[in-house]
Amino acid sequence: MAFASSGDLAAKEETFSELAPGVYALTADGDPNVGAIEGPDFVVCFEARATPVAARRWLGRLRERTDKPVRYLVLSHYHAVRVLGASAFGAAEIVTHTQTRRLIAERGRADWASELARMPRLFEEPDSIPGLTWPTLTFTDRMVIPLGGDRELVLAHCGRGHTAGDIVAWLPHERIMFAGDLVEARAALYTGDAFHSEWASSTLDTVQGFGPEVLVGGRGAVAAGADAVFAAIAQSRHFLDELRRTVGAAHSARGSLKDAFDAAHDALAPEFGGWPIFEHCLPFNVQRYWDELDGIDWPRVWTAERDQQVWAALRGQ
Repeated sequence: MAFASSGDLAAKEETFSELAPGVYALTADGDPNVGAIEGPDFVVCFEARATPVAARRWLGRLRERTDKPVRYLVLSHYHAVRVLGASAFGAAEIVTHTQTRRLIAERGRADWASELARMPRLFEEPDSIPGLTWPTLTFTDRMVIPLGGDRELVLAHCGRGHTAGDIVAWLPHERIMFAGDLVEARAALYTGDAFHSEWASSTLDTVQGFGPEVLVGGRGAVAAGADAVFAAIAQSRHFLDELRRTVGAAHSARGSLKDAFDAAHDALAPEFGGWPIFEHCLPFNVQRYWDELDGIDWPRVWTAERDQQVWAALRGQ
């Protein structure tokens, strides 16, 4: 089996959707989703893609609908594939959670090298990346961007989950949420930097408590309608619960990390195995939750070298 997603080199079909007047999403058959929200004389963009070249393709689609300048670029969390295209937007402000700034400082370069090796297709022309993306505005709990009239965009930290610094973007007037990688719609979860128990409980409870009627997850199709939103959140929670159950049982029985991986794969593959990035992510997911069970609260840094070691230990033939 090819390492992570290094063998996934085929272009994906992209779907551009207008979710409400001036609210847009671009989804791409399991690739990271992006979005945009129009204000009276500006645009808020959500997520940046992996390189400026990839970001400019998204902006080209957006410019077919609006020529308003990008005032805010909101990054839901730090993973290189989500943020390193930021320079293409020319945004006046780049907004993240305070913990995301911490993660960039701590592991920005290492994560960049790690993700480039794991997902080379997404890094279109990597030499176009000018350097790490740094926020110009950070917050801890909540930030509100007025959009004119009675419309506003609420940025909220729902708790630790996919990373320590995930934020969602909530449009209460339209009841639309951009959830980042806290929720996936028919796509597997990556949990290599996660806080599994908080994510599966209080964090997803808070996301659900907003009552979204349309949800754009980190990957997968737009969940349209309250039932589809509930299903996407429930699917994400179920994935986490099964991962915790199987890895936890192996850890309690004093089994090996490979025992835990095999148990998790057996439990999850029938439902999730055909979905995007499942095989790629699972070794790293199992290693991270095993670390948590060993008492390692703050995620260890993934490097290109550590990636290969974990992959060889758990996926080696």
